[in-house]
Amino acid sequence: MNNKTIATHNGNFHADDVFSIAVFKHILPSFELIRTRNLELIAKADIVVDVGGEYDPETDRFDHHQRGGAGERENGIPYSSFGIIWQKYGLEMCDGNPDLANALDAGLVSTIDAIDCGYVQGVQEGISLSQTIGMFNPTWQEDKHVDECFDEAVEFASRILTRFIAAAKGGLDAKAIVAKAIENAADPRVIVLEQYTPWKKTVVNLSDEALFVVYPSQTGEWRIQTVPAELGTFENRKELPQAWAGLSDKELQDVTGIDDAMFCHNGLFIAGAKSFESTMKMAEMAVDA
Repeated sequence: MNNKTIATHNGNFHADDVFSIAVFKHILPSFELIRTRNLELIAKADIVVDVGGEYDPETDRFDHHQRGGAGERENGIPYSSFGIIWQKYGLEMCDGNPDLANALDAGLVSTIDAIDCGYVQGVQEGISLSQTIGMFNPTWQEDKHVDECFDEAVEFASRILTRFIAAAKGGLDAKAIVAKAIENAADPRVIVLEQYTPWKKTVVNLSDEALFVVYPSQTGEWRIQTVPAELGTFENRKELPQAWAGLSDKELQDVTGIDDAMFCHNGLFIAGAKSFESTMKMAEMAVDA
């Protein structure tokens, strides 16, 4: 796929065409970009993005403005140019990992598609990534060429894509680690992680029995944290013992009988000790409380 020519529309740009070009910046070693609405130039291009009135992935035509659009997902979100390009090239962008490509579609691509297509159901209010990309267009007070601004937006989108992929991969890897910890737990009420790993979503979804999670902190001590009753809520399946609330160091050590106990948050959702063994004792006490 060397020496390709990519055509997209000129004038003001949106997140779908910007992110589409960002994808090709990652998977193609080089290409010539033409921003135009000249149908003769579009017809000669190897890849056409968000213009041309045709969707044909076999010939790399990726428009969605034609009558009938370019289809929609099972959840009803229509495809914009970004989405249909992701269908063909997302797997390559994610090094052949289908779970990662699907996670990117769910977390990034489909939202940009929804906004571009005016499908607002389920889209969060506030400044969106699509609006942020739109802000790269020159204002009426700026003497900047729109193509220059487009290039700046693509560079920004390229970086965002990289970070979304890294975050999604981290989430998938964390899920596997936490799922294994749940499976290997000596007591299903206490899940032990050998290193800190994002765990809440996986524990809440995979274990109905888990009450507490024990893990090492970044500073070398250990923590015990409550499992929320539901994601996004401050209600816990079981709180830490009321007698520990707000105590630290000697006060907490006197109450627990654990000589290296360090603290317990007043909200009774997290506590800690210097050693793993002591934190496990705190977990045992919390389970029995």
